[in-house]
Amino acid sequence: MVEASPQRANMGYIGAIVAVATIGGFLFGYDSGAVNGTQPGLTAAFNLVPGSFSPSNGLGFTVASLLIGCFIGAFFAGRLADIFGRRNVMRLTALLFLIGAIVQGLSHDHLLFVLARILGGMAVGAASVLSPAYISEVAPASIRGRMTTVQQIMIITGLTAAFLVNYFLAATAGVSTASFWLGLEAWRWMYLMQAIPAAIFLVALYFIPESPRYLVSKGRDESATTVLTKLFGGDIASTKLEEIRATFSSDHRPRLSDVLAPEGSHGFMGVRPIVWVGIMLAVFQQLVGINVIFYYGATLWQLAGFTENDALLINIVSGAVSIAACFITIAVIDKIGRKPLLLIGSAGMAVTLFVMVYAFSHGSLDPEGNLVLSKDLGMIAVVAANLYVIFFNVSWGPVMWVMLGEMFPNQIRGSALAVAGFCQWFANFLISFSFPAMAAWSLTGSYVFYGVCAVISFFLVQKFVHETKGKELEEMQG
Repeated sequence: MVEASPQRANMGYIGAIVAVATIGGFLFGYDSGAVNGTQPGLTAAFNLVPGSFSPSNGLGFTVASLLIGCFIGAFFAGRLADIFGRRNVMRLTALLFLIGAIVQGLSHDHLLFVLARILGGMAVGAASVLSPAYISEVAPASIRGRMTTVQQIMIITGLTAAFLVNYFLAATAGVSTASFWLGLEAWRWMYLMQAIPAAIFLVALYFIPESPRYLVSKGRDESATTVLTKLFGGDIASTKLEEIRATFSSDHRPRLSDVLAPEGSHGFMGVRPIVWVGIMLAVFQQLVGINVIFYYGATLWQLAGFTENDALLINIVSGAVSIAACFITIAVIDKIGRKPLLLIGSAGMAVTLFVMVYAFSHGSLDPEGNLVLSKDLGMIAVVAANLYVIFFNVSWGPVMWVMLGEMFPNQIRGSALAVAGFCQWFANFLISFSFPAMAAWSLTGSYVFYGVCAVISFFLVQKFVHETKGKELEEMQG
């Protein structure tokens, strides 16, 4: 097996490719965070009912409709990428980001707004699986983890950028519902500003190559050799081509049914074991409660004594801390490996979640039934929450996507990503929507559940996850 080492590789070219591919991650984060400052505007423009999940007039449904698109985009992106190519489907994703941003910003019809939000969600779901998969297929094995981790940094950067843009627009206009540029309310510009990076992404995708693994799967060996030569040099391109070709059956093209275990082989419920590992990683990344921490973070800061007006600025600071945590991952992921980082993250998240359980269990309720913590307990909860976010962004945040992008054999990568990506977004949906009801039942009990899931994830990783550090994609088994 010939390793395409960084010394042989054209690192400038690979770096440029990664920079383009991860704009999708930036848009993933931006689209997820842009709605944060637009809810008063949405409520006023479409006569929505806060707290309602009615499709016709519910603010909850309007905001969460993004997730409907995420299911669809994540599921179909991997399969479409096997048919039409990684680069072409990323172009479609960029176009969906662009259309979704413009229509959300200009729409005066609620149904049209929701449809545009679903389109944006399809782009988010597609970007979440395609960018790491594409990067894993063009980067040398010895630095593949670092290159793919850039995706997570760009997701958080996009989220933080959305907070910054929203803060600037609302502060400049006075309030988000005030009239601003061209007579449009400031909240509409919070969506329209996303069109700029979306347009850049769409144009830039015309300057990067198609994945050589996809080209080989379609029998386009000459084109694959050209790309491999640009990536790694002509001295190993032909050898690498043969190694890639050996992982594809000459009489079989990738299809969704490839996730099923071959006849006569072992597979739980008829599905390949490696696909179950991918599903486990995707689902437990959400079962540990990361989105709940993000959603409840502002309230925790208020419990610790900070004013409500500080919440958005603190979100920006938290975003910066999360980015810094990902840089730690970049520094160590190709040295100590993926599995140790997942184990460290599971242990760290379990400890910090149970510290939050301690703080919540010793709080009291005000006459309205809201949790009240003492200053000391509030600070304990806030510190634990932020340490939890750091542990997540050092480990499960980026490493899960790194693993999904590289752990599957070439023959099944697109199909396995479709299944794992769908499960990831469906788990996201379940956790996000179950939290209000769980918190109403017991906030302490909710965090006990997330903490227990973190503990379970430790043992699942220990037993079922195999290290992929330094392995070529052609060495992946399953």
